[in-house]
Amino acid sequence: MKWTLDKTQSRAVKEYLALLDQEDSLNRPQKSVSLTDPMCQWTGAKGPADFYYSNNYLIDVDHNVIMDVEASPSTNLLEVDTTRTMIERVENNHGLRPKRLMGDTAYGTADNLGFLVNEKQIEPHVPVHDKSKRNDNTYSREDFDYIETDDEYECPQGNRLRSTGRPTADKTLLYRSRNRDCAICPDKSRCCPNTVNRKIPRSVNESARDLARSITAGDTYINISSKQRKKVEMLFAHMKRHLNFSRLRLRGLKSANDECLLVATAQNLRRLAKLCAQPPPDHRIGAPA
Repeated sequence: MKWTLDKTQSRAVKEYLALLDQEDSLNRPQKSVSLTDPMCQWTGAKGPADFYYSNNYLIDVDHNVIMDVEASPSTNLLEVDTTRTMIERVENNHGLRPKRLMGDTAYGTADNLGFLVNEKQIEPHVPVHDKSKRNDNTYSREDFDYIETDDEYECPQGNRLRSTGRPTADKTLLYRSRNRDCAICPDKSRCCPNTVNRKIPRSVNESARDLARSITAGDTYINISSKQRKKVEMLFAHMKRHLNFSRLRLRGLKSANDECLLVATAQNLRRLAKLCAQPPPDHRIGAPA
């Protein structure tokens, strides 16, 4: 049997093969590849497992205006990279830099918090993405005291854990106790029952993570930031319900960015219409006759 393709089908095949090359350049894990758009991501984190893009907004919560938008395949690594892209683009194009940034736990990775605090001096009102808590009744990392002056950890029994100072490939320092200290320790069964010593990983951006922890535990985050985040979620709800933007019509990450930009523009125009529809304040009210 012989197959032939018309010009439209041939162009679609060329576009798909070109997107496959771009998909490889993202260096991301994929369980399955879409037969229509290889740039989107197979995930079940957003509901029933399917191929998704994520729409990321940078919003001025004081005025409820979308400052920038960036689409990405639905993976935490690529979604966090959009934070850097949007902040730097708004700064370059408009000369604006936020004093604080709010987001959910997906944006609380060590690299992202390090970028916000160390490079941009932005307060991270973001819950820290932390998996150090243990659920097997053994000591977690929070049970060890970090001695900043000595760059060492101290265990509940007073023994020190030291690092070589050389970070691993994932930008983590490993602090280890001495074998002889753990061998005679009465708490070994609660600390490292299956290893000869205890090992604690610490990110090179741990100071930024500590700052984010202190902020999210404070009154400003609880009373203000957590409530203002609802404005962001409301814009996503309006995008899906009022504008019926539940799926993309075009193929590829660039096209996804174009569609998300058009939707954000429509939302900003709706906001502008509401602001302009309000009559100007009458300064004569309350003035002496």
